[in-house]
Amino acid sequence: MRIRNARPGEARTLSALMLRSKAHWGYDAAFLAACRDELTLGADELTARRVVVAEDVRSGVLLGVASLEGEAPDGIIGLLFVEPGLIGRGIGRTLYAHLLDTARAAGFTRLTIDSDPHAVGFYRALGARPVPGGGPLPRLRVELPARAGWLRAWTGGRRAVHLGNIAEFQAQFGSLGPAGLRAAGHYACLAALIGPHPVAVVLPRPVPAGWIGLLARQLAWEHVEMYDDLGAEVGDDSGDDLGGDLGGGPGDGAGDGPGEGADAGRATVAAGVLARPALTARVRALGVPFLAWGHTAASAELSGTPLPPDALRHESKRASHALFTALAPAHADISVPAQWPVPGRAAAARRIVTRSLSGAACVLKTEHGVGGSGTRVITSPRHLVSALRTLPAGPLLVEEYVTDTASPGDPTYDGVVDAAGGVHTVGVGAMDVRGTAYQGVTVGPGAVSDRVEAVARTFGEAVGRELAVDGYRGWYDVDFVAAPGGRLAPTEINLRLTGPSVAFMAKARLDETRGGTHVVRAVDQIPLGARLPDAELIGWLTDLTARCRATGTVLLPTIPTAAFEPAPWLGVLLAARTPGALDTAEELVRTAAHDLGRMFTTPG
Repeated sequence: MRIRNARPGEARTLSALMLRSKAHWGYDAAFLAACRDELTLGADELTARRVVVAEDVRSGVLLGVASLEGEAPDGIIGLLFVEPGLIGRGIGRTLYAHLLDTARAAGFTRLTIDSDPHAVGFYRALGARPVPGGGPLPRLRVELPARAGWLRAWTGGRRAVHLGNIAEFQAQFGSLGPAGLRAAGHYACLAALIGPHPVAVVLPRPVPAGWIGLLARQLAWEHVEMYDDLGAEVGDDSGDDLGGDLGGGPGDGAGDGPGEGADAGRATVAAGVLARPALTARVRALGVPFLAWGHTAASAELSGTPLPPDALRHESKRASHALFTALAPAHADISVPAQWPVPGRAAAARRIVTRSLSGAACVLKTEHGVGGSGTRVITSPRHLVSALRTLPAGPLLVEEYVTDTASPGDPTYDGVVDAAGGVHTVGVGAMDVRGTAYQGVTVGPGAVSDRVEAVARTFGEAVGRELAVDGYRGWYDVDFVAAPGGRLAPTEINLRLTGPSVAFMAKARLDETRGGTHVVRAVDQIPLGARLPDAELIGWLTDLTARCRATGTVLLPTIPTAAFEPAPWLGVLLAARTPGALDTAEELVRTAAHDLGRMFTTPG
């Protein structure tokens, strides 16, 4: 579905659509006849009333109509009608979100709706509130706060092309290995949510047909062009083939089945686009910004926004530790763990054994790594050999182990450095970390205490200002662990998007399109009780989305490509108004995922 301005020749067709939509509610012929004049559009009204239509991208059939009327700052949603046979498929929600986006961009701060009585529940679910003492129809009002500064800094307030170049980014700092490359291919699906409303999504692996449609219905997205299975190496025989439909229908990947097509070992994405001149021309012709998971030479060439050579240096855990140490004296509630760079395994072993003899635990790290990879906690010398065997020969980092077992989660701060070097706070969330492995995050009201948020924010902004001096521009985060005495210990800087980034982005989109404030939880790996081929996965997710909706929770499947792995799993975001609703929905999703295995259990 695409939304565009109505054309003068469509006035009669739109008037008939509105009358059919009104009749959907069971009004008799006399009432509909009385409404006919009110629901008849003249060709000269379409521009004056800012009338837009939703149309099927492939067939051109009109699906719905809406209008934004009046002059800023107070406006009116005058029309919002959907073809009656299509009501309940997300068309109305997307038209409504489009009107809100348009109104906000045009300087409106408040919209009024005189609603059909049957539509009041629809508008209230999207954040509109009743106005006492209205006219003959129920009156509702929508308040439109200004778009968050960080969101304007990140996207320029526009839709964008999203590049899932996770493996391409990580390859700048060392080999990922086959398992890491495959995981990066799956996690690249998170790139669909690195902006609030993509124009196109470019991914390394083939994704299930219908997956983008599931996200679009929940997030009120208009048509999104999907280019998947783009993990081809530069110089392969793919040529200029765009996989058939240049329009890039959702899920039109070239893979033949679950897990087939490009393997994660070739997951280059931005370079894969550049290797296909027709695709490069297509995505550039969209005329919108490029949002990459992380900055690379290929993404810089594609977007035309290079970074200085030293801008990514604080992706290194050694360099970030040095920056933390320099900043900490000005921040009383920050405690930086001691760190000792060592040339290799033998030196690491000596350092760790010496500390273990005094009863001190250690953290053994590689200089780069994501999601806890390359990090081992060593609480006893007997753990040392196995830890060393699972890490590269060197160089390595030995770090003081700090923890506060009373803390409910490890804080993470997200921010954006804008083109002028200004720092914008996105938010502070509570990560779920098991051992050293990141599992997910909760963001929104109540995720962390006010004090933790203030400490993380103040220090995170200070880090951002130093990154800006380096020439870094874009998204970054600072991860912490809770230290004794209520202090926070910063552990690393990520100069790229992360799992928490996606949670913040989904929260921003839902807050804008549904009103109010949401709490969002990312759960990156939910084990599935059975392997699901793509079609069965989408059917199951569609049913699960409806079950979550009944609990007041929005379900967003974020990682759908691992459902046919030998050990299948799924990544999701859950959003609700309260943390309690999130807990209920997470248990529902986990139980449903586990119960998939019952289909293979012999009765009795």
